[in-house]
Amino acid sequence: MPLPEVVLAKTDDLPALAALAKTTFVESFGWYNTAEDMKKYLAEEMSEAKLRTEFSDPASLFLLAKVNDVLIGYAKMRLGPHPDAPPNCKPLEIERIYVLAAHQKQKAGAALMNYCVSYARTNQYDTVWLGVWEHNQKAIDFYLRWGFEVFGTHPFLLGSDLQTDVLMKLSLV
Repeated sequence: MPLPEVVLAKTDDLPALAALAKTTFVESFGWYNTAEDMKKYLAEEMSEAKLRTEFSDPASLFLLAKVNDVLIGYAKMRLGPHPDAPPNCKPLEIERIYVLAAHQKQKAGAALMNYCVSYARTNQYDTVWLGVWEHNQKAIDFYLRWGFEVFGTHPFLLGSDLQTDVLMKLSLV
C-alpha cells in the first residue's frame, strides 16, 4: 500500500476539499451531536464558500493527503496570531487535521502532521499548537505520541452546543 502524498491545496481543489471536510467531520463527530447541530455547523463552517474565504486568507494554508491521486485527508494551518495560542512563543496552529475513516491506517495523519511540523521548523516557528475536542481520545492519543502536551482549554460552539476543546502544544526548541 503506497504512503500518502501531502500537497498544498489549490483553488481548483476547493469543491473536493469541501466535500471531504464535511464527510470527515460527520465521521468524527456525528455520533455525538444532534443532527440539527451538525447541519448548522456544516452549513456555516464547512461550506465551499466558507472554505473559499479561508483559502484566500494569507494566514491560512490547506494541505491535502492523497493516495494514488485519491483525496483521503486534509489539514489547515493558521500562520497568524490567535488569542488562544500559547504565550511567549512564535506559534503555528494546526486548526484542522482530518482523514477519512476508511483510510486512517494508511498513515495520512502522520504524513499531514509531519508536513505541518516540518513547515513550522523551516519557517522559524518555535511551537505548534492545536485544539482537540475533550472527548476525542483517539486524536488526543495521536497528538501525545507526537510529543504534544496539554496547556489549557477553550470553548467550541458546534451548532447550539457549547463544547470544550483541550489545547495542546509541541515545543520545537
